Amino acid sequence: MFQRLRPALPTVALLGLIVYFVFHGLTGERGLLLSSQRDAILNARSKELVELRQRRVDLEARARLLRDNSLSADLLEERARSLLGFADPKDYVIRETP
Repeated sequence: MFQRLRPALPTVALLGLIVYFVFHGLTGERGLLLSSQRDAILNARSKELVELRQRRVDLEARARLLRDNSLSADLLEERARSLLGFADPKDYVIRETP
């Protein structure tokens, strides 16, 4: 009986490999059916990247103002007051609980 099936074994093995690769090409980690999910993740990460770049630009600008050659007295005073917890007697202080 095995002799009758022997000529068909390469064809069955090739068919099995084709089915395997087609299945994983459609449903695998990078398959065609998951492309919309990948696009959604890419869009979310792109938005996050834009926000992080904007935050970095803002932080770099604030750091530039605190350097020795271009020291901003207002920014320095603001940072000192926030870190030390002091306020000017003329200021209105509104305390918020985090």
